Amino acid sequence: MTQLLMPKATAVWLIDNTALSFDQIADLCSLHPLEVQSIADGETGIGIQGYDPIQNGQLTREEVDRCEGDTSARLVLATSNLPTPNRRTKGPRYVPVARRGDKPDGIAWLVKHHPELKDSQIVKLIGTTKETITKIRERTHWNISNISAKHPAMLGLCKQTDLDAAIEKAGGTPQVEEQVSDISELP
Repeated sequence: MTQLLMPKATAVWLIDNTALSFDQIADLCSLHPLEVQSIADGETGIGIQGYDPIQNGQLTREEVDRCEGDTSARLVLATSNLPTPNRRTKGPRYVPVARRGDKPDGIAWLVKHHPELKDSQIVKLIGTTKETITKIRERTHWNISNISAKHPAMLGLCKQTDLDAAIEKAGGTPQVEEQVSDISELP
């Protein structure tokens, strides 16, 4: 069941505008019946403006009428036909300051070994800018003489599974043999 929006303000409105029992209102608003009674007596909730659950689409007038006739019935929130909002994905991963100098090396490896990757995919993998990728591709980066192609997953800039998924999406195949040969070439 979805949560009721502004439960105390809704309880104030239901107390003022319906003949529902305190138990029914408390059940709907997730409040204690004594709390609803104190709101009705004016002991608490002073200054809270009532919030109409019928007008905002959380309850229907038919549902309120049904529960006013039967004190043992419980109010049921109206279902919405609106699509549920998508959860936002996490932003770019945090890369420690000491590792930020490794980004050009990882970009150089991706550009060299997987030219089928789009710049937008490299941006997501490494957490860099398209401008930096273009400069490394064109060999106009300010530090190009010190950049050496290194596997980004080995540098800790991305996960191997994310890299493999990006390569497959781009239409390439993960180059396991090449990675092994790169490791064997290390001093």
